[in-house]
Amino acid sequence: MSQKSRMTYDLFLALALFAFVSSITPGPNNLMLMASGANFGFRRTIPHMLGVALGFVFMVLMVGVGLVQVFDAYPVSYTVLKAGSVVYLLWLAWKIAHAGPVKSGDEQGSPMSFLQAAAFQWVNPKAWAMALTAISAYTPDQTIAAIVLVGAIFGAINLPSVGSWTVLGQQMARVLTNPRRLTAFNWTMAVLLVASLYPVIWPG
Repeated sequence: MSQKSRMTYDLFLALALFAFVSSITPGPNNLMLMASGANFGFRRTIPHMLGVALGFVFMVLMVGVGLVQVFDAYPVSYTVLKAGSVVYLLWLAWKIAHAGPVKSGDEQGSPMSFLQAAAFQWVNPKAWAMALTAISAYTPDQTIAAIVLVGAIFGAINLPSVGSWTVLGQQMARVLTNPRRLTAFNWTMAVLLVASLYPVIWPG
């Protein structure tokens, strides 16, 4: 194996590891999918999962194509984005905390749709951090081929990773049949969602 091929292989492995760790660890997407799995079940959460995975791939591609340059040219735009993201996530935390038990045929409580989950990536601070890091650290030449490869790797790794959180929530639903336990679970998820904003608000 040539030195160039070895470097490409090492970069590929590093990117795959970064994609797995960043996708499987707790964050707004995973906490919301866990709550959705517990409240609505796996099947009804599938559009939410697909929206997260494919929406993030699209986000990576857009960041790679040109948004990195926008943030470099206008740093205040990233600050404004983070502020808006924090406000929106606080609102989502409130919605999760006050979600009641879903009864058969109840339309008041419904899981995120595919488009809602895809759009959510653009106000998800962790998704922005993942996308910006992936493009800046793992596409040194920032060619279209390299950017597409990053998106493909994340798409392949992200979906089963976020799906595992939905399964976890679905399994927990077995012990959340009591309305009080379900309420306590939803409040816990809301608090953890707010806590996930700590690195954004106080980056240290």
